[in-house]
Parts: sequence; C-alpha cells; structure tokens
Amino acid sequence: MNLTANPPATGDAATDFSRRDFVALSVAASLSGGAASASAAGLAVVSDEVTIKTPDGTCDATFIHPTTGAHPGVLIWPDAFGLRPAMRDIGKRLAAEGYSVLVPNPFYRVAKAPVFETAAHADFKDPALWAQLKPLMGSVNAAGAAERDATAFVAFLDAQAAVDKTRKIGTQGYCMGGGLVVRTAAALPARIGAGASFHGGGLVTDKPDSPHLLAPKIKARMYFGVASNDDQRQPEAKDVLKQSFAAAQVPATVEVYAALHGWCVADMPAEGGTPIYNAAEAERAWLALVALYKAGLA
Repeated sequence: MNLTANPPATGDAATDFSRRDFVALSVAASLSGGAASASAAGLAVVSDEVTIKTPDGTCDATFIHPTTGAHPGVLIWPDAFGLRPAMRDIGKRLAAEGYSVLVPNPFYRVAKAPVFETAAHADFKDPALWAQLKPLMGSVNAAGAAERDATAFVAFLDAQAAVDKTRKIGTQGYCMGGGLVVRTAAALPARIGAGASFHGGGLVTDKPDSPHLLAPKIKARMYFGVASNDDQRQPEAKDVLKQSFAAAQVPATVEVYAALHGWCVADMPAEGGTPIYNAAEAERAWLALVALYKAGLA
C-alpha cells in the first residue's frame, strides 16, 4: 500500500476493521498557487496555500476563490484521507460557482498535508491503514478540537478581502467531515448559514456527544445526504436526524442516495469490484449543495 506522503506516528495495528467501523469512527474518534479557469459558473479562480493559527497550533490549508470580487465564504471539512488533490478539486469547483473556499488539513496536529496523496488505493480491510487513520481522526474528533478549529477557520475567512462578510458562511463535509459540519454549525450559529453533510459518519449515536443532539444550537439550514449502504446498516438514523432538527425548528433535508458510502469523492477506491465514486449521484448531491448555499448564505 503506497498511500502516505508524510506518515504520522501510528499506534497498534487494528485487525478487525471494516467500512462499518470506518463510518462509526469517523465522528467518534491539484491545485497549486496561481489562477485557473474553472467549470460550472465559469469564474476564474485562484488558489493559495496558507497557514492559520489555531489554539492548538498552525494549520496548513488551501484557500480558493474567484480572481475578482468578494464572495460568501465556505469551509470544507475533508474526509478521513484529508487535504489532497481530490478535496482541492471540490474547492475549485465550488469557487467557480462564486464562493471563497477554505479547505484545511484537519490533521495538522499530527502531520502536514498531504498525509494521503489519494484514497484510490485504500484497502479498508488492511490493518496498516487503520493504524494510520485512528490517530489522525482522533486528533480532530477530540473534545472541543473541531470547535476551536472552526472558530479559527471562520475568523480566517472573515479576514480575507475575497470574502463578503455581510453574507453568512457555509460549511460542507464528507464522511468524517459530516459530523464536523454539525459541530461547526453549533459552535458558530450566528455566522454559519448553511451546512451540508455527505455520507457523514456517526451522525446519530447513543453517546452524549452525538452530533444530532446539537440541533438546538444550530441556526443554519442543514442538508444530509445519506449513502444507501449506511442507511441499510442504520435505517433509523435518517428518521432521528429529521425528528431532531424538526423539534429544534431548524430547516433540514435528509435524503438517501442510491450510492455507496464515499460516493461524492472522485478518488475513492472500488469496493468489492464496484466503484465507490458515483458520478451521477455526485452531481445530484452537487446540485443540492449549490441550492442550499443559494438559500442559506444570504
């Protein structure tokens, strides 16, 4: 397995992990500088590698925005493979839609990005992979870590000329990042106007820190895109999400996609011979994301 560029220190190898554990742990635990034309809205975008001071250290990140003007800010929380070309590509496309986008390295406490250049060769049955992922995911999922990070990241966005500070900020996350979106929206309710989780892991658990319990603290419009295999494994989760946000009077949409966990991210590997990335369902998710931001980032 040749996945890591800057491997962090690892703990004991896990021998019994599966994709089911990957989802559960995700919360419990090819741009360079310069301008480039982009698709979708067709805006030209510029990308800069930046560093952000946080209470826990210095985070390396990528900031991507249209070459002119001020636009709503968006924070993208990566999946468990972190800041890498696939995540920058998502940021680039979103910037082309008219947003100023920050994609941080969520694992900066452990290692600089890229920890993984790609997820394409990942074997979720390989204990060596889990020996890497567990401390990485644990670093950002530690109590209060995501909230401290989110506060620093939003402050960075608000200090940029390319960000329209009169508009709300959006946040989106993938897999592990789904729960971080909920924690961000709850930590900064006055600033976050919309949050989207795609194939988010561990959103509904029996723990006192389960993300769904944060619904009363949130003021943002929320969107939850659920993978079909995640729904099969935990069919009650979507209903708990709907009920929790409805009870808190927070506008939230929960939809199940005919796709596997990880379907939105282009560099995901195949599982059992079936590609995880699903272009058609990823496009459906993208359209839902753009509609959410248009409605929520006023």
